[in-house]
Amino acid sequence: MIEAEPPTGLTSQEVAERVEAGQVNDVPARSSRGTADIVKANVFTRFNAIIGTLFVVIMVFGEPADGLFGLVIVANTAIGIIQELRAKKTLDALAVVGEAKARVRRDGRTTEVTPRDLVLDDVCEIGSGEQAVVDGVVVAAEGLEMDESLLTGESDPVHKRPGDPVMSGSFAAAGNGAFRATKVGRDAYAAQLAEEASRFTLTSSELRSGLDRILKYVTWIMVPVAVLLLVSQLRSSNSFAGAMTGMVAGVVTMVPEGLMLLTSVAFAVGVIRLGRRQCLVQELPAIEGLARVDVVCCDKTGTLTEGGMDVGEIRTLDGDLPVKDVLGALGTADPRPNASLQAIVDACPAPEGEGWRVTAVEPFSSARKWSGATFAAHGSWLLGAPDVLLRPGTPLLSDVDELGSQGLRVLLLAQVDGALSDDAARSATPAALVVLEQRLRPDAADTLRYFHTQQVATKVISGDNAVAVGAVAGKLGLDGADHPVDARTLPADQPELARKLDDNTIFGRVTPQQKRAMVSALQSNGHTVAMTGDGVNDVLALKDADIGVAMGTGSAATRAVAQIVLLDDKFASLPSVVAEGRRVIGNIERVANLFLSKTVYSLLLSLLIGVVSLPFPFLPRHLTLIGTLTIGTPAFFLALAPNNERARPGFVERVLRFAIPSGIVAAAATFTTYAIARVAGESSLDQDRTAATITLFMVAMWILAIVARPYTWWKILLIAAMGLGYVLALFVPFLADFFALYPDDLPNWGIAVGIGGIGMAVLELGWHVSGWIDRYRPEHGNANGTHPERKGPAHAKPRKPGART
Repeated sequence: MIEAEPPTGLTSQEVAERVEAGQVNDVPARSSRGTADIVKANVFTRFNAIIGTLFVVIMVFGEPADGLFGLVIVANTAIGIIQELRAKKTLDALAVVGEAKARVRRDGRTTEVTPRDLVLDDVCEIGSGEQAVVDGVVVAAEGLEMDESLLTGESDPVHKRPGDPVMSGSFAAAGNGAFRATKVGRDAYAAQLAEEASRFTLTSSELRSGLDRILKYVTWIMVPVAVLLLVSQLRSSNSFAGAMTGMVAGVVTMVPEGLMLLTSVAFAVGVIRLGRRQCLVQELPAIEGLARVDVVCCDKTGTLTEGGMDVGEIRTLDGDLPVKDVLGALGTADPRPNASLQAIVDACPAPEGEGWRVTAVEPFSSARKWSGATFAAHGSWLLGAPDVLLRPGTPLLSDVDELGSQGLRVLLLAQVDGALSDDAARSATPAALVVLEQRLRPDAADTLRYFHTQQVATKVISGDNAVAVGAVAGKLGLDGADHPVDARTLPADQPELARKLDDNTIFGRVTPQQKRAMVSALQSNGHTVAMTGDGVNDVLALKDADIGVAMGTGSAATRAVAQIVLLDDKFASLPSVVAEGRRVIGNIERVANLFLSKTVYSLLLSLLIGVVSLPFPFLPRHLTLIGTLTIGTPAFFLALAPNNERARPGFVERVLRFAIPSGIVAAAATFTTYAIARVAGESSLDQDRTAATITLFMVAMWILAIVARPYTWWKILLIAAMGLGYVLALFVPFLADFFALYPDDLPNWGIAVGIGGIGMAVLELGWHVSGWIDRYRPEHGNANGTHPERKGPAHAKPRKPGART
């Protein structure tokens, strides 16, 4: 019950005094890091330091044309800063749009303010599904239950009465009330946790950690190889400057300088694209998680159906009872009615008279599935799920099931003898059935169809009657809708529960704790699970899922724990979100193969040249040209291309399985061409180096051709343009002079093209026969979607008919 004299809150003058004193909720902005941090992070990098040092060496000992690779520092840094600033701008704007407002009492009336505008001693109102953003003490409560599971791990809601503490980060599971803010800003219990969890980040993902591990190994390998190469060049070169140039040419190519840049760009562009679709990405690693999703769990209400409902029929079971008056009175008893109760409020006006004064209220709870109220002269009444309020086997349940099978939602109005309590349902006397018509989302069928074509299983997990949920799903064409499962019959044993989930699609009467257990069971069976939701009962499952997706108009609690918020509430946005994740991760893996193949062949060439003490076969400008045409430019386009391949675990192993053999073939072919030209012919060093560049370019182009598969018109055009660019550099006089290419020795031409062709053939043989080059195909697996690396995925074993989409 609300206290006798509800607090009126602070006055405008008192608010101004607290702002002046700095007693404000000054939690830093959640969405992104500052501009200075972005610039610092992109300028002061390990690879900028390496490339910068090598650039200085070339400027001192070599020719300016050989310092072209230094432009990579400027390009990488500028593009990285620009893209991240764009992502910051998008995130900041979306965070403001998606930010939950706090309701406070000021000057005797309720107003909405942003969490940052709260001050010490503000009286904050809170209702079901809303989250406490500051610490406080309850000053008014009406059936208020706070869920503190996000802070304490305890899933049972805690009843709150005036004087009880409220912790920031907890949310109202039922009822409503008000609390006075006692700690704001950084002093609040969950402020530091919320700031850390929501900060703009590109870390904590298999992809990023894998790249960091690879690049760390490359850095350590570079040092001894550079020493070996310098010693060998001093032996074979006529000058110290020439030796330094040869050493730099070998070392600079080992650095996959553009890989980290393109990874950051791909993530940032993904955020921007999703932002344009009104999708707020609260944690960037969520983009990677989206690419790995193979099961989507969704609620019925708010996902497959729209939030609004209409009363289709009221079936009175006892003509002597004032059914419509009771329904109207129940509607007005709850200051924040849910969609079902709002439909009743719209259909049944509130009765007048002192006899309908509310003396006790039990707000709706997703755990007990009913709400209730006691009226001064008309006793106690309950409104809730018929199969919860009625004993099993009651004949009335057959009518409920028949209505539910038509996709209708049915509530039971029941009269109770005595006061309201948790056991009130045991003595409930049925009074009427309220039949509600749900509004199907017009885009839900297309969304479910998309997941089916992409081999992503859909599980509908709802608190509603299982038959009714199945009827709705059936109207949308979801396989498995004809055999819904009542969650009250599900086993508690996790392996058995996982089997039931794999074999079925529709689940009704699911409690919040069961939703959490179902997510855990799916994960234990090897699935990557995305969970969508908008209500309080979805919070625990959203928190435990690999990817939590909240609706923008859902409860503040769901938005707080979700990695992605659909600000426009469109379930149809989810395919775009999943597709964006796949595009980003799939393309990063593609370009990683290009960059790391270059690292491998550069390392091997440097070792071979160091051992035999030949002049290095390339000038830095040669490798800049080849890298730009076979890796840098095409990688930029490939990183932003469409890609529907579902990501798989084992990124590092898969990339190395491609890069190592490809690099070996490129290094072996190039070294063979160069060694034969140096030993057997009478050509000059410049001509021999030109022959080496021809062979390396041919093999590197074929690596690109393999990575770019399957071909589309623009990929073919891209590869052709890169080949044309090299031909121009080879035969246009001023370009040939600039890049020091001298293709005028016919024997070298024959050697270079012949060995290059052999290298290309070996790569193609590896693609078709030996299996050491991972094949890139849209399904990324077998025809049924099975992935050898995974245990127990959604498609790993046969399913019963209609068991999955």
